[in-house]
Amino acid sequence: MAYRINEIFYSLQGEGANTGMPAVFVRFSGCNLRCPFCDTDFASYREMELAEILDSIEEFPSDFIVLTGGEPSLQIDSELIEALHEHDKVIAIETNGTHPLPADIDWVTCSPKEGSRIVLREADEVKVVYTGQDVEQYADMIEAESYYLQPCSCENTDEVIAYCLAHPHWSLSLQTHKLIHIQ
Repeated sequence: MAYRINEIFYSLQGEGANTGMPAVFVRFSGCNLRCPFCDTDFASYREMELAEILDSIEEFPSDFIVLTGGEPSLQIDSELIEALHEHDKVIAIETNGTHPLPADIDWVTCSPKEGSRIVLREADEVKVVYTGQDVEQYADMIEAESYYLQPCSCENTDEVIAYCLAHPHWSLSLQTHKLIHIQ
């Protein structure tokens, strides 16, 4: 099976609980949502076989792999997850929560979007891009260890800080990769 891959790159995780961790990012192309603040080019991709993806990942020194997108749950499958584990990789995913996930993903970040139907009910962390919407529905809907609010495109940080201070079950997540100008 070929996967539509936008890019594979090595950087530091810039958001959420794993901020600062060196990671290999596998960015899948395509998404079932069209969020106005999304920074992924969905039209650009290369079809890659599983072996090609594994070869690309092995070029980098980190064993921490972040499956991201677009929406990776539209393409990932058990075969990919098993192959990554067979290569001793720790697998994280950043998903909008609208599709079920294969079993055995090591770290799940659910980033639900307003107006979408969420099927994911458990995650390691929930990370919501805050645009003023009702975020409490996600805290009630998805069981997680941590709940993060993130300013939208680094623009409304003061508003997010105020919300977190008033609702301390939410923590601030900044897009540190954008703040320090790395990919």
